[in-house]
Amino acid sequence: MGRMEKLMNHASLLMKAILAVILTSISVTADWSLDAKNSNVSFVTIKASEIAEAHHFKTVNGSVAENGSVNIAIDLASVETNIDIRNERMQKFLFEVVDYPTANVTAMLDLSTLEKELEDSNRTRFNLPLELSLHGVKSEIDADVYVTKLGDDQILVETAAPILIHADDFGLLGGVAKLMELAGLDAISPAVPVSVSLIFKK
Repeated sequence: MGRMEKLMNHASLLMKAILAVILTSISVTADWSLDAKNSNVSFVTIKASEIAEAHHFKTVNGSVAENGSVNIAIDLASVETNIDIRNERMQKFLFEVVDYPTANVTAMLDLSTLEKELEDSNRTRFNLPLELSLHGVKSEIDADVYVTKLGDDQILVETAAPILIHADDFGLLGGVAKLMELAGLDAISPAVPVSVSLIFKK
């Protein structure tokens, strides 16, 4: 084997080693993406003072970046109440999806601390301050959440207790009143408990 051929072989081996390091680095530091198919954002409405009904959103996207920043986008037009006309009324009169198509949630996770806690136990509970942007209004909300390690490349984030969203905080009272009028109801609760179960994959 000539000197040039040996140099080429060494160069090839070096490039393979560098590529392996890069790929390993990418897998370790990659963002976490929401597994939308296996995640859920649901809420409960109470009408006529005693009738509770569960609803959810069919389209939710999100990610957790390397620096711990969390971004969740909920497609409000994907609201599912199991009654088509009610879906349409919520889209048009409550959420006003033409002007406000999404609800956005942002937060910051301390990933290094979280990783240490999950080393001792596959499940931890903590308070997570969130910013919710809904109907053109931004508001700070505290969420009580569980984070569960499902494997080396999956985590589950879920509410330990429902998050209460008040219609008045987001300029939604007019929409609630319109829904009451259209449905012929005396009351719809302006406070709505929201629960989430989100799976993120690396």
